[in-house]
Amino acid sequence: MSRPIAGGLRVSNKKKAFDVVAGAVWLSLASLVPALAFAQASPFNTGATSLLSFALTIATPIAALIVIGLAVAASVGKISWGWVIGAIVGIAAIFGSPQIVAWIRGLFGV
Repeated sequence: MSRPIAGGLRVSNKKKAFDVVAGAVWLSLASLVPALAFAQASPFNTGATSLLSFALTIATPIAALIVIGLAVAASVGKISWGWVIGAIVGIAAIFGSPQIVAWIRGLFGV
């Protein structure tokens, strides 16, 4: 037995039953996708962690030289001590970024 659909085509009950079963299979497979997504590490998180460790490795000696240079320049009166304090606060923020991000994520429950 078949029923008419748009355009004068006819669809049998077997086709309708197949569509229902296929839809149920797709729905059950789609419900498994989030579990598969949570099973693996985020590529963004992995890339961001490696970039952060690389940047901190490069920035450590550069930050030390900058602090020394600014302190010497402030000692001889070429720049204000405010620049030295600002640079030290900025460097602390850069090196403390993992802890700052963890703190902010904890605030929002992420």
